[in-house]
Amino acid sequence: MIGIVGIVVIFAMVFGGYLLAGGKMAIILKSLPFEMMMIGGAAVGAFLIANDMGGVKHTLKDIGKVFKGPKWKPDDYRDLLCLLFALIRIARANPVEVEQHIEDPENSSVFNKYPKILGDKEAVNLICDTMRSASMNYDDPHQVEEVLEKRMEANLHHALHSSHALQTMADGLPALGIVAAVLGVIKTMGSIDQPPEVLGKLIGGALVGTFLGVFLSYGLVAPFAGKVKAVVEEDAHFYQLIREVLVANLHNHAAAICIEVGRQNTPSHFRPGFSELEEALKSVKQDAA
Repeated sequence: MIGIVGIVVIFAMVFGGYLLAGGKMAIILKSLPFEMMMIGGAAVGAFLIANDMGGVKHTLKDIGKVFKGPKWKPDDYRDLLCLLFALIRIARANPVEVEQHIEDPENSSVFNKYPKILGDKEAVNLICDTMRSASMNYDDPHQVEEVLEKRMEANLHHALHSSHALQTMADGLPALGIVAAVLGVIKTMGSIDQPPEVLGKLIGGALVGTFLGVFLSYGLVAPFAGKVKAVVEEDAHFYQLIREVLVANLHNHAAAICIEVGRQNTPSHFRPGFSELEEALKSVKQDAA
């Protein structure tokens, strides 16, 4: 919602100020379709050249994050800690029993209590792969932490692709605006014998290209890129929490200590309170009893 408000404010302030200063929209509106075709079309073409089809789809999908915000909410972090607590308790009590949960999470009674987490393949795979490795005696905490760190770095790098693609487009838009403006000047020079009022409109139309390139770059596309990057990095904390808890588990800390390590590593604006989490964990214990 705040993203839509931001867009409205940008247009209202820029064009409102222009109109209040005595500017006329007619010259902008007359040139806008042609300038947008040149600048926007060239930007889209450059974007397609620089990215494969997977990257294009990924970027188009991630634009929605500008308006939706982070995927994971405070309740999801609490649910994740409860899920990990339940799995660690089962693994400590009966290592054989936990295998049925990590080998087939979609039919697991534990995972199905948290459908949003179950719907995220990366989170489920991260949990199951790490716990499976521990059951196969690959349980050196430092080695596992290093493997998880590399895996998460690779995932984050992939997730940030759309942000980089949008930022590259934003960087190129002002130059494409100049290209459109130069073409407008060339057009104007072909009508150099016209009266001043005609030349003034032609020059004004040419300058719309420069304005449009800068406006689209710094007013829309660059903020979109920045927002996508911020949301992706925000969501990455969810997966880092999984790593912190499971590595603490490999250090053979008590299950409650592992969860507290995870809670304290949760970003402050998502971190569940100690009492709140304690109540949630009590319900997990009661369900398991």
